[in-house]
Amino acid sequence: MKSHARVVVIGGGVIGVSTLYHLTKKGWSDVVLLERTELTAGSTWHAAGLLPLFNMSYAVGKIHKYSVDLYKRLEAETGQNVSFHVTGNLRLANNKERMDEYLKYCGTANTIGVPYEIITPAQVKELWPLAEIDGLVGALYHPDDGHIAPVDVTNAMAIGARNGGAEIYRQTEVLSIVQQRNGEWLIKTNKGDITAEHVVSCTGNYARQTLSMVGLDIPVIPVEHQYIITDEVPELVERKKQGLPEMAVLRESDASYYLREERQGYILGPYEKNAPACFVDGVPDTFGQDLFPGDLERLMPHVEAAIARVPTFAEAGIKDIINGPIAYTPDGSPMIGPAWGLKNFWMNEGHSFGVTAAGGSGWQLAEWITEGEPSIDMMDVDPRRFGAYATKPYTKIKNEECYEHVFVIHYPDEERSAGRPLKTSPCHDRMAARGAVFGQRYGWERPNWFAPEGVDRKDDWSFRRSNYFEHVGAECINARANAGLIDISSFSKFEVSGPGAEAYLDRLVCRKLPKGIGRINLSHVLNKHGGVRSEFTIMRDGPEQFYMVSSGAAERFDHDYLLKNLPDDGSVRLDNVTTAHGVLVLAGPRARDILAKITDVDLSNDGFKWLTGQHITVGLAPCRALRVNFIGDLGWELHHPIEYQNHIYDAIVAAGAEFGLGMCGMRAMDSLRMEKSYRMWGQDLTREYSVFEAGLEKFVHLDKGDFIGRDALIAQKEQGVPQSFVCLEVHDIEDADPLGNEPLYDMDGNIVGRATAGAYGHWVQKTLAQGYIQAGMEAVGTNLKIEILGKRYPATIIEESVFDPENIRLRA
Repeated sequence: MKSHARVVVIGGGVIGVSTLYHLTKKGWSDVVLLERTELTAGSTWHAAGLLPLFNMSYAVGKIHKYSVDLYKRLEAETGQNVSFHVTGNLRLANNKERMDEYLKYCGTANTIGVPYEIITPAQVKELWPLAEIDGLVGALYHPDDGHIAPVDVTNAMAIGARNGGAEIYRQTEVLSIVQQRNGEWLIKTNKGDITAEHVVSCTGNYARQTLSMVGLDIPVIPVEHQYIITDEVPELVERKKQGLPEMAVLRESDASYYLREERQGYILGPYEKNAPACFVDGVPDTFGQDLFPGDLERLMPHVEAAIARVPTFAEAGIKDIINGPIAYTPDGSPMIGPAWGLKNFWMNEGHSFGVTAAGGSGWQLAEWITEGEPSIDMMDVDPRRFGAYATKPYTKIKNEECYEHVFVIHYPDEERSAGRPLKTSPCHDRMAARGAVFGQRYGWERPNWFAPEGVDRKDDWSFRRSNYFEHVGAECINARANAGLIDISSFSKFEVSGPGAEAYLDRLVCRKLPKGIGRINLSHVLNKHGGVRSEFTIMRDGPEQFYMVSSGAAERFDHDYLLKNLPDDGSVRLDNVTTAHGVLVLAGPRARDILAKITDVDLSNDGFKWLTGQHITVGLAPCRALRVNFIGDLGWELHHPIEYQNHIYDAIVAAGAEFGLGMCGMRAMDSLRMEKSYRMWGQDLTREYSVFEAGLEKFVHLDKGDFIGRDALIAQKEQGVPQSFVCLEVHDIEDADPLGNEPLYDMDGNIVGRATAGAYGHWVQKTLAQGYIQAGMEAVGTNLKIEILGKRYPATIIEESVFDPENIRLRA
């Protein structure tokens, strides 16, 4: 074994081998893979080999599409047959809600170029003549996917990697991983030591054990997954004799199973309730290329459902029950990207659909390692999307829930219940008493909306306007007419201080820092391509002190970035104060009247200007008050030591009674921010779109000196910005508003862009959307079409900020 490599990949399953293969495709030949036993020995060898393109995530959809496209050309490149059966894939719908899910997905599929068809029950019968179609309302058909031999595709990529100069060492167990003073990693194995600039962990079921070697506790725990292999079925044997093609992979989502042909028999794969997590405390040494005993009783409801749909399954004898571990994460998406707090340590872990994602995840991670950035926005799969709240017991129950929910309808407003409530702000119970219906974000409980007295405190999840629509509307109207109180303690909050603080931050953000003490700027951190990596509200808190606020979901993501970019000279101190400080937002035209009753600070425009902050008292409690908010109205964010929150909350509620103060949840805030055309980080602002494409030129100062992404922005300005951010009014809506990931069409039916967000603006009484469109088409008044749940609606490009375009209310 060689003693040094540029990259060491740990783990020889399909994920690790794909990562190795794609590193060589990027021109890095000094790369090594270490496998403790044999290639594919973990979960790859017993995987069913399905390649489902269906995924509601824009990023994961792109990853899966790349994989399927790659696997089709691997044999020509490597000479290794990968046994790709392009059978197509049928997803059955038994009800309108399921069909809505498919129609919502179709919008995403259109934006990433995945072919599909929505078909009738009669067409299902044509594609699957052995299936009964009673009770079906239709189906989603993917003609391009199917199934593949996982071992064969792994071996094909191994051949490709070796052809590119990579070396693979089998029977090589990693014993420890330690970072040296020079930044390189020392990997000790049973075959000797090897050092590397980069390490990539692709260890599947062993992920927690591997990452614990470098001090990380990651939320990856496998769950047992079973599938049944049957003996030959006479009807399938007869089809083979007649030369008929293999039928599509059949998924009856509402019965939670998949069914496909295998050697003139069937494979039935249910996602049953009560499937247990396994290896919670690590994979035992005695477990090698092994399986668990099958549990047929657990599968019987799905067996019965399959028999009802495909009667020939009843006559099939059971040849085997495969029950093996499949890695899961709490949200079901893998963890692909850099490890937090560690330089040049990467992970490609937590793949519950590993064969489908292997090609795409290796492609993007190799780009990330070799070029510094992936080419698609990877936030949906970034390891730093989880925080310290994702402990081992939390991960266990969430992963079991996630497995059970593979085939449930994935509503956009879905809120899963396991592991909740976990992180609550002090005023949680007070808001619950006022009817709060909570959602979860990064472990935090946040009110989504407030149920009036006599209304059930529950969501009726839907892709259309639901039971909370009118109540969210009432919150919006009251906030615009009087004032609303929002708990958004989940905001990420950081304090940066020291003699080097200003130079440090100035290099990271694309806008000049606020100069005067108390001044506030909205600033963006870019990647080297000019894409928006992070968004911060920055307040200068002193000559060498800055207070920074970012999205609640970005706490670890942003903290890791700030930490890794700190200078080595000790001139900058970084403190993560997220959980030490709560945030209550008071906004609306009566906000000043309310706050004036409980503070002695001059709140007039002269005394407290827009985009400034001051340290004040509210009631008896200290606060850092920022005159900004995300609903675009007169108001303040009140940042406070969290132990004072209930005192501040009670003072605001008491003072607001005479001014019509109401509670306001996240869904109302989203509607109100759409009326102001505010961009949401992670949704409207991502690394795939430059800050110029996002229409945020006024937040960029190219003349301030060097910053990350500056060169790319200068080049884009010279060559032309390829896409433009637009705001849309959508017409003729009946009961379904845009939500994001809807394709935009010109009047000739060509896709010219995608919506990134949408909502009904309750105050302006318009359905609104915003997103990106090909440059040159962004003129106000341009007519387009937007596809919502399979139907195209007329839309018109409008000026930004349909509410208060001159910011008169903000500056009031």
